[in-house]
Amino acid sequence: MNTQGMTWGLALGTGLLLSGCALPELTLLAPKPVIVMVHGNGDSAALWQTTLWRFESNGWPKERLHAINVPYPLARDADNTAQAGRSSTAEHMAFLQAEVEKVLHRTGARQVVLMGNSRGGNAIRNYVCNGGGQATVSHAILGGTPNHGVQAVRGLNEANEFSGTGPFLTQLNAPKNAQGDEVCGPTRWMTIRSDNNDKFAQPDGLWLGMKGKPTGVSYAGPELKGAINVVLPRIDHRETSFSKAAFEESYRFITGRAPASSAIVSQAPVRLNGQVVGLGVDPLTPGSGNFVNNLPLVGARLDIYQVDPLKGTRLGAAAHSKAVGADGVWGPFKAQSNAAYEFVIQAPGYATTHIYRSPFPRSSDIVHLRPERIAEADRDAKSVLTFVRPRGYFDPTRDAMSLDGQARLPGVPDGAGVAVAKLKLSEAGQRAVTAEFNGERVIGYTWPLAENHTTVLELTY
Repeated sequence: MNTQGMTWGLALGTGLLLSGCALPELTLLAPKPVIVMVHGNGDSAALWQTTLWRFESNGWPKERLHAINVPYPLARDADNTAQAGRSSTAEHMAFLQAEVEKVLHRTGARQVVLMGNSRGGNAIRNYVCNGGGQATVSHAILGGTPNHGVQAVRGLNEANEFSGTGPFLTQLNAPKNAQGDEVCGPTRWMTIRSDNNDKFAQPDGLWLGMKGKPTGVSYAGPELKGAINVVLPRIDHRETSFSKAAFEESYRFITGRAPASSAIVSQAPVRLNGQVVGLGVDPLTPGSGNFVNNLPLVGARLDIYQVDPLKGTRLGAAAHSKAVGADGVWGPFKAQSNAAYEFVIQAPGYATTHIYRSPFPRSSDIVHLRPERIAEADRDAKSVLTFVRPRGYFDPTRDAMSLDGQARLPGVPDGAGVAVAKLKLSEAGQRAVTAEFNGERVIGYTWPLAENHTTVLELTY
């Protein structure tokens, strides 16, 4: 039975969730539901990494957890007009439908649980309501999905998928029964939203380039009538799916009970794998221009070095090297769960990109990597370093963070609307740079921009 208009509040913890060996992984008492996770606009399956780890740490078999990777993850400017390197709502749904069918065939399950962040929730709703998913989807969890649009202004970009007054969302939100429910049954539905900190659920159009103008959307825009609607204080748009608090609510919704813990239990050994993907012209579509995609970057090379966790300097020769083939796969790589690594990507048309990460406590097959291009505006620097938080945003009014000793991150305004900070260094030579965010620390090393090198410090949590 659907629960209408139900709102839960939950305090958001800020501590890191690593656990060495204090929490044993649970013994399975019964088969767990199969879960398929759908990322958002312009993102990739890699964002579900910590969510997968938390499910695994609570006894969920890895083979019953799946994160899909949409080849063209960006929505079209106008859903009814073809656009190179972008996907329509129909194409997005068709891809999800095909992936669900593959997972059902592979696992032998009759139904799946679908979890979607942002645009991923649009595809889930479209599939369940219009693509036959009512028979195959037992539960649907939508984190930060703009169910009533990022704006709902009559006549403004109504052909866009994210217009609250446009045809796509209007048909999805049409009442499904006498109670006016906006969800399709018998699938059980839950939405997770922020109380006021989601950049795409704001009364003011600041984050849409419409500062001072009303969007027609409230903080409650992601809620759906007929669903269980969960409100988590101060979380941002991506944290509606990828935070510890979102995991706890999702686990409870699927199982009917709280998880044993939200901590991530370390493994030994750790096996890492993923794809190197590109940012640019699709080789199958000449003249298509630049866009974000999740297509294999054929011809790239990856080298992995273990580094000193306090200095960022290499501790010997490459621990793993591979030339990427047609599938884009760069592994597998046997890692140490307490070691820090530098991932170096070389590919024609890109800067040699040095990515530094904090240690990986568990195995993962979705460590997807993307090299950078150096912007013309940065060519005057001696070195450029990018600090990125893929699973959330930087909020100076909420978070404790610093980059190279600066408490205020360059280019990051108040509010949770930016996930990338760029540091341009004018001094010659190489040195360590430290980035910190709410207790997680990543230390990397600068590289000379004149030799077409760039550095990325990537947060895991």
